[in-house]
Amino acid sequence: MKPAAFDYVRAESIGEVLETLRNEGSDARIMAGGQSLMAMLNMRLAKPKSIVDIMRVSELGRVEAKADRVTVGAGVRQAVLLAWPELAKTLPLISMALPWTGHQQTRSRGTICGSIAHADPSAEMSLMMIALGGEVHLRSAKRRRRLSAKEFFVGMMATGCASDEMIEAVSFPVNTARCAFREVARRHGDFAIVACAAVAIPGGVRLAVGGVADVPIARDWSHLEGSALDDALNAFAYELEARDDVHATARYRRDLVRSIGRDLVREVLS
Repeated sequence: MKPAAFDYVRAESIGEVLETLRNEGSDARIMAGGQSLMAMLNMRLAKPKSIVDIMRVSELGRVEAKADRVTVGAGVRQAVLLAWPELAKTLPLISMALPWTGHQQTRSRGTICGSIAHADPSAEMSLMMIALGGEVHLRSAKRRRRLSAKEFFVGMMATGCASDEMIEAVSFPVNTARCAFREVARRHGDFAIVACAAVAIPGGVRLAVGGVADVPIARDWSHLEGSALDDALNAFAYELEARDDVHATARYRRDLVRSIGRDLVREVLS
């Protein structure tokens, strides 16, 4: 299929982007890498009147590191962040997960913020936001605001971003604690059937799971061991309310949450 007709705006500044969003509202869509949006346009799942291409806005293409936080602009491609020399030092969990995000060809075009904006519950970057406590930086012609990951992801492919807002950047707290990541997919680079990330936190561990519920979900636990850990993982697996689909059964997903979760929690707490 081919997309419905639309106006194409190649923005040269953030002001031009925001002005278009203010005038067009929900009839406009922002395009960065286009790896998710182009497929939706071709299948006519999205029919915007205007597409605003932001990839010529230079200030959106930066990765900025401060003592306690890393900020990734809306134009930063996944391959660029993966090649950033400081990634493994400041955000080792993301350095583990990014090679699983799509394939080399899609990472060379797709952006970090674009993946998060798409809000697919199986996407690795959405999972990273929940696991690390990331924030989404939103901007409109009238205001700037930040949403926590929990506030931003409101449902399957649904977010708290208003129609006149753009994602200007996302940020992650620097986290060098012990961490681990694993996912199961039909093939490496496909969307995850189940993806899990574990991060050491004061007094215990955080386990985040993607690909099961409508949004990635995390639980913080103390130093659980043995049957206490098994019980917590079993309860968590059922709380996610997995469903059968063409890729896997709900039972298989629950089994993966229990088995992968157990391995990652033990790895982080060892």
